[in-house]
Order: sequence, then C-alpha cells, then structure tokens
Amino acid sequence: MNTPVPLAPPRRLVDVTVDGQEVRVPEGATIMQACAQTGVSCPTLCYGDTLTPKNACRICVVEVEGARTLAPACSRPVEPGMAVRTDSDRVRHARRTVLELLGSSVDLSTTPQAQEWMEHYDARPERFGPRAAPAPMGERDARRAGEHEPPTGAVAETVEQPAKIDNDLYVRDYGKCILCYKCVDACGEQWQNTFAIGVAGRGFDARVSTEHDVALPDSACVYCGNCIEVCPTGALSFKSEFDMRAEGTWDESRQRQTTTVCTYCGVGCNVTLHVQDNEIVKVTSPHDNPVTHGNLCIKGRFGFQHVQQRRHD
Repeated sequence: MNTPVPLAPPRRLVDVTVDGQEVRVPEGATIMQACAQTGVSCPTLCYGDTLTPKNACRICVVEVEGARTLAPACSRPVEPGMAVRTDSDRVRHARRTVLELLGSSVDLSTTPQAQEWMEHYDARPERFGPRAAPAPMGERDARRAGEHEPPTGAVAETVEQPAKIDNDLYVRDYGKCILCYKCVDACGEQWQNTFAIGVAGRGFDARVSTEHDVALPDSACVYCGNCIEVCPTGALSFKSEFDMRAEGTWDESRQRQTTTVCTYCGVGCNVTLHVQDNEIVKVTSPHDNPVTHGNLCIKGRFGFQHVQQRRHD
C-alpha cells in the first residue's frame, strides 16, 4: 500500500516593488529573496542559507516606503504592495558606515567581497581609526593557545587577539570575528546540538568563547567543523588553509572543486573536495544537499589525509 506524501499547502503570491521593478513572490518570502528574484544583490555577512537570520551585521538593510527605520532584508518578510529601495542615499550611508566600523575594528582581509563592497560604497574605515590589519603571520605562528592571551577587559580590541591554535584541525582567529553568531547557531540547537561555544561577555566585551574559555580540546567540541562552514570572515578556518596563507601558497584560483559521496558510512553525505596542486586542502559540503545541508561529521570534513598518503618505495 502506497502511503500518500503530505504536501504543504500552497502559498499565495504577493506583489511587491523592488527599486521600481514589480515582482511576485510567495507569501512569507523575505525582502532578500524578492531582491534575488529581480536580480538585485544585497550585501550580507551574517545571513546563512541554512540558518535562521540573526540580523547582526546590518549590511543588508533596505528602505521600505512608509517605514520609519531601515529594515534588514535577510529577515523582513514581504507584504502586499510593499515598495523597497535598495540603493537610496539613506541605504548607502548606512551600509557605508557599517563597513567602516567593521573595517576599523576587525580584520576583513579574508572576507569574500569585503573589499569590493568597500569600493562600491566608498567606505573609508580610517575615519574611525587605523584600518584593522592582520598581525604578522610569523608572530601569530609563534603564539599558541594559552600564550600571550589578551588580558581580561581587552577583548574588545579583537584585532589584537592572537590566533588560537590548540589543535591540528582548525584555527580560531577571533581578530576576524564580527560576532554574527552563525557559528554559535550551527554548534547549538539549529544543527549540531553540541553547544561547545557561545557568546561570553556583554557589550564591548562580548566575544565567542568556549565554556570558561578553555582550550578547544578540553571543551565539548566534536570537531564537526560546521562552524567553519558558516563563518563568513575566515575567523574559523582549516589548519591547512591557515598554514598555507601564512606561507603565501593559498590560491583559490588554482583550486578545483569536486563533489562526491563520503565513504566513511552509509548515510550518503556529499563532500566537496577543494584540491590545489593535487592535494586536498579543505572539505566543504553542498548546502542544497538534502542529506547534509552543508553539515558533516569530523570524519567527513577532516578525515581526508589518507587519500594523500604517498608510497615511498
């Protein structure tokens, strides 16, 4: 006997206007989805297609006709007859200011499209002080977890934090952290349910931390790496990528991506291998895969070294 598959009730379509262009989207869709349907791109850092929006970065704000304040496009649902402007003077000013504040306080050197956005909105982070820049790699490599940690109360100076290298799998470089909360959500109730990390401190002292700020090997972390998958700035990265960047050999233009099926178990997770110079340098997972939705376990994400073992006869 065939069991009927339950279908969700159809959603009615809503007519909205984006930058003068009329578009029809399903009821409940966000402004960002409406923008995408019209070909308008909204810059964003905290939005994740597998996570509930947190409205943290505020770069995607748009102007809604009749609204007193700017609205975050990533989470604001559309309404019938809504008129949205994504490139008004008010929107450009807000986005420019956010980019300047971020660029003056955290290192955005490994944030995709950050420099492009800076140029597009004529953002000048130096207006708020010297632009944040990464510490010399040689100095970072010499620092390890527990050594030369910033004193309590100085965590607001995020760019001054040394990279935390306390395991062989991934690096936490909180000098690049913008507190978007995506890693916390991925580690918590939205995906992994490990709750190894959270936001500690309040106000300017807020930062992502393990419980009691212990080293990662002493925490509840299971090394799934799902936090790396969603990090928008490179604050969390593969140890292999961190080392190659330090050596100056990391080059995404020379990398090939091949998606295959993980062979460790029978679940059928999809893995995307990033290969440079015939070596796997990191592993991700497709976000649209119905099995993983971008998530993997420790074996799927980090257990690729055996593929690269070379025989020495």
